[in-house]
Amino acid sequence: MWIAVTFLATIFQTLRTAAQARLRPDLSVNAASYVRYILGAPLSIAACILAVWWSADGMPTIPVRFWFIVTAAGLAQIIGTIALLTAFDRRDFAIGTVYSKTELIQVAVFSAVIVGEPLQLWGWVSVIAVLVGVVKLASPSDTPLRQLIAHRDRAAQAGVLAGAGFALASVGIRWASTSLGDHPALVRGLITLAAMNTAQTIVNGVWIRVREPKSIGIIFRHWKRTLPVGAMSVGGSAAWAIAMSMETAAKVRSLGQLELLLTFVVSRVWLRQQHRRSEFVASGIVLIGILGVTIWG
Repeated sequence: MWIAVTFLATIFQTLRTAAQARLRPDLSVNAASYVRYILGAPLSIAACILAVWWSADGMPTIPVRFWFIVTAAGLAQIIGTIALLTAFDRRDFAIGTVYSKTELIQVAVFSAVIVGEPLQLWGWVSVIAVLVGVVKLASPSDTPLRQLIAHRDRAAQAGVLAGAGFALASVGIRWASTSLGDHPALVRGLITLAAMNTAQTIVNGVWIRVREPKSIGIIFRHWKRTLPVGAMSVGGSAAWAIAMSMETAAKVRSLGQLELLLTFVVSRVWLRQQHRRSEFVASGIVLIGILGVTIWG
């Protein structure tokens, strides 16, 4: 079940990213990102209420540590997003993307150390295989991989920080969800999402209010375009949270790399774009790694 939910999350994430990109003519990078929080929080809270009402188990008992975990996870995700945007703003898109993919290794390490959910030996091997394949696919065709890895500038550092932020956010979601006991994964996932989105709305809202006070008004004036972004964000984030309520964050995030593989397939089959042999090899490595994590992780 977690595999299907993760696959659904990758679809929502791809659609949300595309819709967010269409907001860039009217909103800054930070404001376009804030759309997912300010519009997503009310929707996630509504979904949470419906899930608790529908569940026969009712509302779970929420421990105090839950609130600290979701707040920290929300902050980690915001920091990760800012770090990735920092790398992109320096026109080092490829370097930032490649280094941000260290999230796969970092989430596996954090899962083992923080939550006590280590991968099996072949799971670690499979995660490394996914990382190698994804990095190769994310690298520009005219730049050797060793040249990207050799970078030690701010873009590379920001990329690693972005990976750490996203990894900590994933592990935090898993940790917070499991702290809610044995309630259904749907209920635990949506409660975690609603709490995290609310914290992010407040924290990021203060930042936007201070730095870009006019952006919030623009978001609501263009509600016909921004609302779908919020809806797709909730759909994707809910799927991620539910999947991580069912399975470890390392497995879920590794399987989530199907997004890049699907993009590659679509560009080849639908758009008829040509690709190098090395890209087909990299795609195969990603697929084998994903299967390895899923089966032996």
